[in-house]
Amino acid sequence: MPSHLQPSLPMILDDLPTPVLLIERSRLENNLARMQAKAKVQGVALRPHTKTHKSVALALRQGAHGAQGLTVAKVGEAEVFVDAGFADVRLAYPVVGHDKHERLLALSERARLTFCVDTREGALAASAFYVAHGRQAEVLIEVDGGYGRCGVPWDHPGSIDFAAFVAGLPGLKLTGILTHAGQAYHGPDEGETEAEGLRRVSTLERDTMLDFAVRMQQAGIRGVTPEIFEISIGSTPSMAFFENRTQGGFTVTEIRPGNYVFHDATQVGLGSAHLQDCALTVLTTVVSKHRDSGRERLFLDAGRKVFTSDGGYGTDGYGRLLYNARTMEPLPHAHLTGLSEEHGWVQVRGGATMTVGDRVRVVPNHACVVVNTQDVCYLVDGEEVLESWPVDARGKVV
Repeated sequence: MPSHLQPSLPMILDDLPTPVLLIERSRLENNLARMQAKAKVQGVALRPHTKTHKSVALALRQGAHGAQGLTVAKVGEAEVFVDAGFADVRLAYPVVGHDKHERLLALSERARLTFCVDTREGALAASAFYVAHGRQAEVLIEVDGGYGRCGVPWDHPGSIDFAAFVAGLPGLKLTGILTHAGQAYHGPDEGETEAEGLRRVSTLERDTMLDFAVRMQQAGIRGVTPEIFEISIGSTPSMAFFENRTQGGFTVTEIRPGNYVFHDATQVGLGSAHLQDCALTVLTTVVSKHRDSGRERLFLDAGRKVFTSDGGYGTDGYGRLLYNARTMEPLPHAHLTGLSEEHGWVQVRGGATMTVGDRVRVVPNHACVVVNTQDVCYLVDGEEVLESWPVDARGKVV
């Protein structure tokens, strides 16, 4: 890592070059504790998705709070965390490709690895690979509960046939079912409040999976019994109103939220978090200031390569500028309205109190993508910099 990214500790924020990512320790710890408490109350394992932070140090903090295993999306991420000593890693992703199965096979010597299947082609290829190597892989069927991305449709009769097909394949052990309620990010339907929309999606996510498990058991599919079958759900917004229940003896066994560790402007817009919950901010510097047509414009040293161009329900521009990071008070009348590669374009109604050289902290719209742009994050307590945490799995998309 370049030496300028590893300043000597202790130090204060003014010692850090910008743009840089900051994690407020107290908010982080509150977020970790709150989700762990929800998991305990609802009787589920918390298997957090590391796609948000990609950090070994932060995953260790999740484990210290009681998380059971980790979730990743890609084999490269699994390699990072298994190399760091994590022994139970789930790929919430359909694994396709001989090269990827080769890598998972090697990792399985040191950890429990599970992954998803959702097509006959993918399941057959995985079966053939593990049979050829004299091994058995644990798989979960990815279920589409309404998001429309990957997964077999929960309410289609052919999906039960697919489950029976997978359960009968040599080289594979059907361990459970998994879904992601990504539709929670769409916001409420017309006539709903944000809370009503999240509650509806959360209820649908839970009930579709329980219904699917019951129908699998009724079809006599091998290994589908309430005692051992895993039912995995989770997104940060749908967890806001998650309440477990039992149907036909089955219950949700684990949740996999990721964004909850930091939250971001999108979670605030959806109503699944408050601005005061947001632990991740971008510290950036005003590098230019101009006035034209009665508008004040500031230009920050963080653009699309830091913030990304992601929007989200309830967001305004590309992030929330803070007047006071301790109280999370927003900067009045200031909007991050545009991004070029290396510049953030800020419009201030009436005139800006900031000038060139001043620093400002911004809550990004989408924390997961922002973290993946950086090599390191800094754990802070107010103005004090406590630790530097490498983004260990940055760029691990293969």
